Amino acid sequence: MSKKDSLKKRRLGKKTKQLRRLPLLAQMKTHKRLESNAFARNWRRSKLRIKDE
Repeated sequence: MSKKDSLKKRRLGKKTKQLRRLPLLAQMKTHKRLESNAFARNWRRSKLRIKDE
């Protein structure tokens, strides 16, 4: 089993939170000018560059 140090775990947690979709209220307020999340990424297509420390 591998263990993550707290710094790496915090960074992974932040990236997980950034994967959320854009709120519908934000879409409605901007009349759909904002449609997608700028931070969205797919786990298979783009990998995170987080160093093991």
